Amino acid sequence: MADAIHYFRVYHPGNVFASLLVLYLQCLRNHQPVVYGKSCHSILVTVKIHVLTTGGTIEKVYSEQTGTVLNVAARINHYLELLRLPETQVEVTQIMNKDSLEMTDQDRNEILSAARARIADAPVVITHGTDTMVDTGKLLKHSLADLKYPVILTGAMTPLGFERSDGLQNLTESFFAARTLAPGVWIVLHNQAFDVEHVRKDRNLARFVAVD
Repeated sequence: MADAIHYFRVYHPGNVFASLLVLYLQCLRNHQPVVYGKSCHSILVTVKIHVLTTGGTIEKVYSEQTGTVLNVAARINHYLELLRLPETQVEVTQIMNKDSLEMTDQDRNEILSAARARIADAPVVITHGTDTMVDTGKLLKHSLADLKYPVILTGAMTPLGFERSDGLQNLTESFFAARTLAPGVWIVLHNQAFDVEHVRKDRNLARFVAVD
């Protein structure tokens, strides 16, 4: 185990999830549960996670009638059944099912209200379209004071169920991030976690990148 910790520290020093894996290995080695977001407690005990679904590419399906992908029905529950999530109690609430480019201020306030109603007792993961994910994230950060748990926004560049979809990977990473990241508002995709104030979507690269 010491060799594994050394490997991730030396060869992956800037990778958020490698750092979290180091923390996890240290927890197993030292048996030192402490406070949420800073050490082992959130990894080694059962954790409740609220999931709010809002639509976006991650939930789109192909329409044979139009030849396009559309938000039609919630799909997150089906894919959650494919995951192994020991010591995790997941509670899913569908807020809406919209392309994020079609979201209104009223929609974002509805997401905010749902997050505020749940964040006091557990982390919140929000599935959301990537085009305006940062806008919603900033509203949450500016409106939710004194957070005790992290709020994670995630989504996908390719819908769940499509070949080479990143949706299930991002969803899985978000659950791990919800158990381990410090309180705050984060965007988690593609093995990276970003403070919502310092990230943007790069459409050419089809991923999120950090900004100052």
